[in-house]
Amino acid sequence: MDKPEDDAEAQYEKFVLDNLKRNYAGHFIHGMLGMTGFRLVNAPTFVPAYLHMLSGSDAIVGLGLALQQLGGIVSPIVGASSIEHRPRVLSVSMWMGTLMRVQILGMALAGWLLSGTPLLIAIMFFLFMLGLFTGTQRVAFQYLLAKVIPIARRGRLQGWRNMTGGLIAATLSYFAGVWFVGPNLFGNGYGVTFLTAFVLTSAGLTIFALLMREPVPPTLRPRMRLGERLREFPAMLMADADFMWFMVARTFAMAGRVAAPFYILYVSTTMPLTGHNIGLLSFAYLMADTVTNLLWGYLSDKSGFKSTMVIALIVWVGSTVLLMASGDIWMIFLSFFGLGAAQSGYMMSSQNIVFEFGHRDDMAMRLAISNTAESLMAALGPLAGGLIAAASGYATVFWLSILFEVAALALMILRVREPRLRKR
Repeated sequence: MDKPEDDAEAQYEKFVLDNLKRNYAGHFIHGMLGMTGFRLVNAPTFVPAYLHMLSGSDAIVGLGLALQQLGGIVSPIVGASSIEHRPRVLSVSMWMGTLMRVQILGMALAGWLLSGTPLLIAIMFFLFMLGLFTGTQRVAFQYLLAKVIPIARRGRLQGWRNMTGGLIAATLSYFAGVWFVGPNLFGNGYGVTFLTAFVLTSAGLTIFALLMREPVPPTLRPRMRLGERLREFPAMLMADADFMWFMVARTFAMAGRVAAPFYILYVSTTMPLTGHNIGLLSFAYLMADTVTNLLWGYLSDKSGFKSTMVIALIVWVGSTVLLMASGDIWMIFLSFFGLGAAQSGYMMSSQNIVFEFGHRDDMAMRLAISNTAESLMAALGPLAGGLIAAASGYATVFWLSILFEVAALALMILRVREPRLRKR
């Protein structure tokens, strides 16, 4: 005779399969449109170039990107604590997603309504708030993905989603540079770019809300105060050595992003940052999603997310070295393509492998711990990078980035077992 918990698990799995096509379509469209817009904001081209144009300072560029990541340090844990006891989390996801998009709209409008120092301060504020709401939204949406898409199909979903979104984003980024930023369309080309990102991300979120059908898990964690939950973190880490070492490796990898805001600024030492050049390199970076995401997705489904992360880190190191050695626009184009490919593989693997450690009831908090550690290093990285770049030049920042990536690579190879093989 089946136990009640077995019946509940069977009903949960049946709901997932019955609604798989609808939820698959919802995640695909949301990712295709939503992530297209966010790529325009998060690519290491438009925002760093905009901040540098407004301030003329490498340190301010680093500070601006650090503030965006700083907003995401605390919010993932708070977000996870607020959803892990809930039967359904779609409403929380929608609120956080909406608030994220409001910040992008604010960045766009600020360019027309403000100027000088007030404009720079406003952009910094909106970047911080974007990071704040991103931290919670990432946990909620990743948790939703894990609830409704079986693990064996997530890589392909994200591969196809990121491929199509990457094609749109890459094409749009090129024309944004040439048509929006270059001629300073409507008096603020960057504002037009951010407004376009707002429209695309909002459309994706709306369609997602209409399609999504969320199941109720068979088991849920009891509601706990945040302080009590925080005290469980050390035990959660120590209980799984592979997860602990993965966390250390991911922290080193994110520390390697110390160089990310300065890729485009380094280019300015060899050629002018015209709208055409910014658009072309944004196209290279984002086009990498189009070409490589299917490869990352199928590799992840076949061999596990650890192998994807290892290869992505190798590509990341190689592309940074190539950028430092580049002497013409096409070598720089190739290095930006490699950096984009590495980032897409890293993001897919580092987020999805977290699902495979430990029990489902702790999934939201594992995501939160992982994302908080990532955001902490991502906040310190650009800030430290800006100070180092101002004092010692871009080459020092790039070599430091390579050192961190090699450390992450060594830990992933030597200390982290592939979760799927471990379960077998």
